[in-house]
Amino acid sequence: MTDSPLLQDRRLGRNQMTGLTVLGLETSCDETAAAVVRRSAGGHVEVLASVVASQIAQHAPYGGVVPEIAARSHVEAIDTIAAQAMDEAGLSYAELDGVAATAGPGLVGGVMVGLAFGKAVALARSLPLVAVNHLEGHAVSARLGADVAYPFLLLLVSGGHCQLLEVGGVGACRRLGTTMDDAAGEAFDKIAKTLGLPYPGGPALEKLAIGGDPDRYALPRARLGHKDCDFSFSGLKTAAARIAEGLTTEAERRDLAAAVQAAIARQLRERTARAMDLYAQDHGGEALRFVVAGGVAANSAVRAVLEEAAEAHGFSFTAPPLAYCTDNAAMIALAGAERLALGISDPLDAPARPRWPLDAAAAAANPSHLAGRKGAKS
Repeated sequence: MTDSPLLQDRRLGRNQMTGLTVLGLETSCDETAAAVVRRSAGGHVEVLASVVASQIAQHAPYGGVVPEIAARSHVEAIDTIAAQAMDEAGLSYAELDGVAATAGPGLVGGVMVGLAFGKAVALARSLPLVAVNHLEGHAVSARLGADVAYPFLLLLVSGGHCQLLEVGGVGACRRLGTTMDDAAGEAFDKIAKTLGLPYPGGPALEKLAIGGDPDRYALPRARLGHKDCDFSFSGLKTAAARIAEGLTTEAERRDLAAAVQAAIARQLRERTARAMDLYAQDHGGEALRFVVAGGVAANSAVRAVLEEAAEAHGFSFTAPPLAYCTDNAAMIALAGAERLALGISDPLDAPARPRWPLDAAAAAANPSHLAGRKGAKS
């Protein structure tokens, strides 16, 4: 028999005085991940364990993630990965204060696996459940390595997402810009595939670009007539693919990789600089903080130009430790702990959501893509 919600709230309230320890679960794409994070009453964060099981070997023959294979792999791995995280943390389930699981957005078959496992743990152990937006996990990921106070300007840049957001606090995000087509990480991966590079393509393209001449090939610049903070990478992707078809030498491939990387980094910097100007207008007199998160934040060339932009506009610069740039469960556990600290939890019938924008109002009022039966995309 499980505790009543009232008893759960009383226990959680007592533990908030000393801190919260949360199990996090992440299964939104092709990593099965579990982590245990402790958040002190003062907001200090300690990662007690973080385990990530990659599916690269399963998807590599197809050159990208196959949703059915991903979901099946999550089913096979989730209980082992969660047990390993608990063992590494040196804790029993009785010592947890809550469980947080990604509830979307993502490949819904995979999302359902982690969320169902989290619900089972919450039900069996009488723990509160937090159904976490995967993007909110990325938004707080920099706080895993540094004490980053709210509010801050966030560039969320990954394989599936590319957005500029004003993050005012837990669940308080205002969209300043988004991609109108492809995400930056998707462009990296698909261009890498046209160059014959192995999956995952982004890191392989970054490696190939070392020593290349970024000025050898002229690539299109998107949305030059627009002065907003929105991105577009589809034209760049198409142009690079056409150039790649005619390359015959390794030097040519290296130069194209360097040109692509420079073009993506330039667009990210330009739009971020515009967002910094807008953010500074609204936050005059306050400390100006800039955070970049997501898998593309691990790219050294991208980090370098964004760090330069932050310095030029008077912003501090923070990026997560490299281990927490790509998908992981520590960021999900932290997002859950921050919500639990505010008394926020979710019912056990919380749905898995393939689409779940951080700024729902902006997504509904000014969608980058037409909403379908799965909801607004971003």
